[in-house]
Amino acid sequence: MSTEATPRWRRLEPDERREQIFACAIRLFGERPYTAVSTTDIARAAGVARGLINHYFGTKRELYLDVVRAMVTIPSSATTKLPTGSLQDRVNASVDWFLDSVARHGKTWIAAIGAEGVGQDPDVDRILTEADETAADRVLEAVGLADISEHREELRAMIRAYGGMVKTAVREWITRGTLTRDDVHLLLTKTLYTLVRDAFPEIGAAKGSEE
Repeated sequence: MSTEATPRWRRLEPDERREQIFACAIRLFGERPYTAVSTTDIARAAGVARGLINHYFGTKRELYLDVVRAMVTIPSSATTKLPTGSLQDRVNASVDWFLDSVARHGKTWIAAIGAEGVGQDPDVDRILTEADETAADRVLEAVGLADISEHREELRAMIRAYGGMVKTAVREWITRGTLTRDDVHLLLTKTLYTLVRDAFPEIGAAKGSEE
């Protein structure tokens, strides 16, 4: 039997090392306020020299902005594997995907949407606003309305309003524990289904009668 010591680390490719650092930053920014996390803390958690943080991400603020963007932006790939069945199937699947995604980094997601510790930062505000707009488009794709043109902006506005409720519901689940994941799933699916099936057609009809 060999007595050679097992290496304590292995050499990682640059992309793997970057992802390792990023994963540690996500975790730490979820555990502590922005001001209580240093690049030294992140480097120590990732087992790398602090200089690598600057090499891959720049400053701590730039790294934090990357974390916020990753937490709040729904990627285009999110809707590609959703079912193409009934509206109810689409709504259930899209809410499931979202809650699964949030659950992986719940505390960091909450910190990101609240921009915890950063204050009124225009870059954070811009990221959050862009994420809300992207989310509206992703929801339209998820429920089969990606190509809708008539009263599209009204529908997107309704979805953005729904997004505000989504954030509050997730806080009740992740932060306060007053709602379970199942509770939140029920609330979000029922609301989105009703919004698309009933509320939007009524608003469209009302707009049409005014023209």
